[in-house]
Amino acid sequence: MQAMLTATIPHDKRVLDICTGTGALAIRAAMAGARSVTAVDISRSAIVSAWLNSRARGIRLELLHGELAHIPHRRLFDLVLVNPPYVPSPKEVPARGRARAWEGGAGGRAVLDVLCRMMPHILDSHGIGLMVHSALCEPEATLSQLRDGGLKAAVVAREMAAFGPVMRERVDWLESAGFIKPGQRHEELVVIRADRTQE
Repeated sequence: MQAMLTATIPHDKRVLDICTGTGALAIRAAMAGARSVTAVDISRSAIVSAWLNSRARGIRLELLHGELAHIPHRRLFDLVLVNPPYVPSPKEVPARGRARAWEGGAGGRAVLDVLCRMMPHILDSHGIGLMVHSALCEPEATLSQLRDGGLKAAVVAREMAAFGPVMRERVDWLESAGFIKPGQRHEELVVIRADRTQE
């Protein structure tokens, strides 16, 4: 989403990019002058892609492969960027395969809820978190959980987007489950900002 790509990266700060994918946001943060950039993804192929993309640009990233639990403990970051899997699914989140990049579980919140609980523990004082997800996945729940964790949270960007291939394939289920209206073929994407305002 453009709002995340154009976010102001704090100069000489520590950045964490969760669910990095191709590493686009991590690379942009490094090019903007971040002191260090750590990128995490559950997909081995995503980590390889991020490594190749960063090497091609002469950018040094700390790349970590594994579950969210592998995010370094006792390390705090000034900026946390998150583009997690959030597509609602009639099935549980798969343990393997490419679908882990988009499958968000029954309500689309399997990963989102974990991230909301984690965010207060990885942001340094005055740290900022930026998280993107579909409005189909209850942005109010994200805001509520972040605030319950002691963070200031608000939706800072919205953008309408046509359904991609995954969403188009399951429109019948999305309609029957009440996620979308009959005939709906677009979704609103939101960027939620979380701020740690206290020491």
